[in-house]
Amino acid sequence: MGNYRNGDLVIIGGAEDKTGESRILDEVVEIIGGEDARIGILTTATERPGEVGEEYRDAFLRLGVKEACILDINTRDEANMEENVRRIMDMNGFFFTGGDQLRITSILGGTRVYEAIHDCFKHGTSVIGTSAGASAMSSTMIVEGNSNDAARKCTLKMAPGLNLLDGVIIDQHFDQRGRLGRLLCGVAENPGIIGIGIDEDTAIRVYPQLYFSVLGNNAVTVIDGQAIKSSNVSEQKPNEILTITNASLHVLAQGYGFDLKKREVLRLH
Repeated sequence: MGNYRNGDLVIIGGAEDKTGESRILDEVVEIIGGEDARIGILTTATERPGEVGEEYRDAFLRLGVKEACILDINTRDEANMEENVRRIMDMNGFFFTGGDQLRITSILGGTRVYEAIHDCFKHGTSVIGTSAGASAMSSTMIVEGNSNDAARKCTLKMAPGLNLLDGVIIDQHFDQRGRLGRLLCGVAENPGIIGIGIDEDTAIRVYPQLYFSVLGNNAVTVIDGQAIKSSNVSEQKPNEILTITNASLHVLAQGYGFDLKKREVLRLH
């Protein structure tokens, strides 16, 4: 890595305030440079790029950025275009909207735009994602799984993510859509990783030193599977209830954080 310093990640659980006080988006503006910032809004996840892009463009301009540029990249051909690579390299931060996280990775993965985003991130540019854009931040992402249901073996689908944050899986709209069961299943299948469930209008800011702070009005749930003593995830029949013993679970509000290397809760204020 040499003298590279990764940028910050801001990972939002979805449904963040865009028209009122907008505490999370206001923090994003401060992180990427305030009134001098140029933010690229990547609408790849959504099938309504014009509407969604303009909504975030209006929000960021209201909060004082110098430029909010909609990067409407919807095909792999577009993701390899020199013009789009130049636009990526000119930004102070990138914002991935919600939609379908598999669109993000299947359209951008392995392209020149993907490589440009990674290069910018390694040199300190911050990356922000909400909802589907949040799930895509990690190396492995949740693609599909039952909400409001107990943890079951064969109800969860995962795929490679954008690989901006290693060693975690992220779920969004967490409490509001009852997703504890599916995140527990993801951790049981990959007990060395940390599961992070982020509520709506809530976010984590991940610093280059690999700890995060909680932002927003609701909670972040952290599931650490390293201490799991046993589970039946490899033994049960499809759709049987999952059994897990000794997993660690933390629920954190603003003012708290988590050290991803030491696996410890942090009291920040």
